[in-house]
Amino acid sequence: MMALLPAERDGSRYVNPVPTKVGGLSLVFKMGPRFFFGAAARSPSHSLGPFHTDPRIYTARPQSGLRITWLGHSSSLVEIDGPRILIDPVWDERAAPTQWAGPKRFFPSPLALDDLPAIDAVLISHDHYDHLGAGTVKRLAQMDALRQARWITTLGVGAILKSLGVDQSRCTELNWTENVKVGSLTVSALPARHFSGRSLFRRFETLWASFALTSKNHRVYYGADSGEWYGFRDIGENFGPFDLVMLEIGASDPLWADIHMGPEGAVRSFRALGGNGLLMPIHWGLFDLALHHWKQPIENVFAVKALNSGPPNPAPRLRLFRARRFAPSGGVEAKAIRY
Repeated sequence: MMALLPAERDGSRYVNPVPTKVGGLSLVFKMGPRFFFGAAARSPSHSLGPFHTDPRIYTARPQSGLRITWLGHSSSLVEIDGPRILIDPVWDERAAPTQWAGPKRFFPSPLALDDLPAIDAVLISHDHYDHLGAGTVKRLAQMDALRQARWITTLGVGAILKSLGVDQSRCTELNWTENVKVGSLTVSALPARHFSGRSLFRRFETLWASFALTSKNHRVYYGADSGEWYGFRDIGENFGPFDLVMLEIGASDPLWADIHMGPEGAVRSFRALGGNGLLMPIHWGLFDLALHHWKQPIENVFAVKALNSGPPNPAPRLRLFRARRFAPSGGVEAKAIRY
């Protein structure tokens, strides 16, 4: 079954590529006891960091052609054969509608906004607050480093960016299977199993997506937020083999497994995508967005040796983006961290 098709709508609501349970207010009653009695473990018991990425690394392009600066959660700076792509930037103090309440970040970004190098494109996967920080976007829209940047996002999110000061003429909205060029780089929007909405009452009105970044020499997959689904195999076959695969591992729970794959799901999805290159776990260790211990997602990924092979044929060896345990890492070249 071909899974890579444009998104469809049911009335005003976009629908997932496969049937998906998102949950609603009823989840509050199901998770109540775990939420109130497990709060201490969901956040670090002491301050983390400081972590620092030296901005001087950007004065020289990566020798390998591919360099990733993880800025925490799902925010990263990808340098791929020339173009620099800033993905889901969130420097905001909280992943919430306000900055006085809601999930608060565990540590400041390792790279100050003012230290960003010149950016060729900003990629926004969907409109959730932990992927689209309003305060961050407002500042980025006024910065010299992004004066020429193209803003790439999904259908409907352009209006949000415009309201935050982004020049609409520099904004490109994509449906699944559509693409746009950034210099020599092709950015393709692909299906993901998730949802959208910046409030409980306006969900699914804008689109969500994953993305393939392909150039002459490298291929990167950014999974954004997604549950597991059979389409990963099609993505790997049509856009791989990938040098780097960024998949979410945090904010997961069996109650909402359809929309957040979790650590074990990330390993399975990495295999489905072809198991090539490096697996880079993202979407963990910065905000308290679920019920698990704050370090559990990455610890579970490090412990998946039993998943490295299986019948009937040996699976590809799991290559993990593992530059520094439990810490964001800046400016790591992909070729230097295979093991």
